[in-house]
Amino acid sequence: MRIVSSTPLSEALLGHAYMGSKYVSAEQNHQGKLILVVDDDADMRSLLCDALSDIGLQVAQAADGTEAIEKSKSLRPQLVLTDLRMPTGGFDYLKQLRAQVPSCPVVLLTAFGNHKAKAEAAACGVSACLAKPIKLSDLQRAVLAVLDGEGAPSH
Repeated sequence: MRIVSSTPLSEALLGHAYMGSKYVSAEQNHQGKLILVVDDDADMRSLLCDALSDIGLQVAQAADGTEAIEKSKSLRPQLVLTDLRMPTGGFDYLKQLRAQVPSCPVVLLTAFGNHKAKAEAAACGVSACLAKPIKLSDLQRAVLAVLDGEGAPSH
């Protein structure tokens, strides 16, 4: 699991992923891929969905862990971006989510990313742990990296 902070990167190009020596747009590599965004804060959920839509990804939303597990069954997303501390959230939720969609990468976005929590998240099968607050361009890059099977870049 990679840990990502919101350190600004001068070479960041919004809506593009760095692939070797060139930037490739998300529309070319990830058109139609579905991301399930899970957060109990409606404004945060909307912001995250907009940021992912801006780079050509399809998004679905869930307001809590129970809804996320239900939607993961029916929608089969290619990635789940989720908060940790929310109604019916927590590490038990992450374990249930992994059991439901074992091959789907899970990216955790949390303001409570102490070392113990990150280790437990990794034990639950989380692909990357992103610290709030995060720049939207860093979030976009991290999601694209996980979709590409590279893990989130560390900053």
